[in-house]
Amino acid sequence: MLKETTQGDALDAIETASEDELRSVQLQRLKWSLQHAYDNVAHYKESFDAAGVHPDDVKQLSDLSKFPFTSKQDLRDNYPFGLFAVPRRQVSRIHASSGTTGKPTVVGYTAKDIDTWANVVARSIRAAGGRAGDMLHNAFGYGLFTGGLGIHYGAERLGCTVVPMSGGQTEKQVQLIRDFEPRIIMVTPSYMLNLLDEMARQGMNPAESSLKIGIFGAEPWTGAMRSEIEERAGIDAVDIYGLSEVMGPGVACECVESKDGPVIWEDHFYPEIIDPVTGEVLPDGSPGELVFTSLSKEAMPIIRYRTRDLTALLPPTSRAMRRMAKITGRSDDMMIVRGVNVFPSQIEELILAMPKLSPQYQLTLLRDGHLDSLAVRVEARAELCESLGDGDRAALARELQHRIKTMVGVSTSVSILRTGEIPVSATGKAKRVIDLRNTPKA
Repeated sequence: MLKETTQGDALDAIETASEDELRSVQLQRLKWSLQHAYDNVAHYKESFDAAGVHPDDVKQLSDLSKFPFTSKQDLRDNYPFGLFAVPRRQVSRIHASSGTTGKPTVVGYTAKDIDTWANVVARSIRAAGGRAGDMLHNAFGYGLFTGGLGIHYGAERLGCTVVPMSGGQTEKQVQLIRDFEPRIIMVTPSYMLNLLDEMARQGMNPAESSLKIGIFGAEPWTGAMRSEIEERAGIDAVDIYGLSEVMGPGVACECVESKDGPVIWEDHFYPEIIDPVTGEVLPDGSPGELVFTSLSKEAMPIIRYRTRDLTALLPPTSRAMRRMAKITGRSDDMMIVRGVNVFPSQIEELILAMPKLSPQYQLTLLRDGHLDSLAVRVEARAELCESLGDGDRAALARELQHRIKTMVGVSTSVSILRTGEIPVSATGKAKRVIDLRNTPKA
């Protein structure tokens, strides 16, 4: 068995293993995970039996396609601890979603799960260019959200000095970056832009700060946003991917030397791409919905979890494992406005193409009589807010409105706001889409 050695500068042996060696590890762990779920979680036993499959049916990795999917609704239906595969006294930690849409989704970890999580996050930071001894400013939210603590344990595992700042207190964040001189920052990309604006407001040149590496995740971001962050901050901006249902941050991360899509740590998380309509498994390189099966989780194994993220699996480059293409949207957040399919990332690309607009935006779906309408609110660049008059804002709004109509094919109302008028949650995550279509009018 390959041994993990995540501390210091050394790569894990599995990161440079042959494909045969990797697939052997995956198959061995997949058989264990399926059996563990079947023996200890009533939901999985019932769903496997209903589908006519058993863990013994797995002879090769492709046999996983015979097993049923798990959805977020399954987690809600088994709230709070129905998907746990170990006695509750063996659960070392519990995280949960915010519960903004129905019951929150609850996830649990044994002590070994926490150790595995720390290892993959350490591996991720190492891939992004972090090293033992680096100071890391952690601006992901602590608490029930998996970001803060997940990053914290992994950074310490690597040997970093962690500044557990969490989200919010933007002025203090900038002060500590200036005073402590961290080399790495981990935060959502949208909040990083807020920090850069605050640095400028305080008279700092962000490109002259101590920061050299930014590891960003928890929300989709485009290549254009990466370029802007790198140019303004003078750093390498690297994409980290994760979701609480599968583990948390650290399921995948880009390598700084290639920046060509997050490498999935396939020795712990087995990926598939499916047709989001039919559920058919698609070959590598095909766009579709990302599905994950955990290979080593004890407290809460997850079998064929539908992430709803739309991406593709790409061949290995910097590591021995496959990569994720940039997420183009979600199979469940696609907006249909008067018959037109719209993804937030499409509109973000158009916003970022206009130099006077910032990447801080919000889309609101409304019901106009019997028809849907889309309102776009976007902030002007911080340095331009005072100089832009009402006429300038109206002209910018008309230009963006025209670009969206031309490129996306949907009519919108557009408002140009001042810096800070788009709210950011306590976790630093920007809520990009608000759906008010079924909200009763006052």
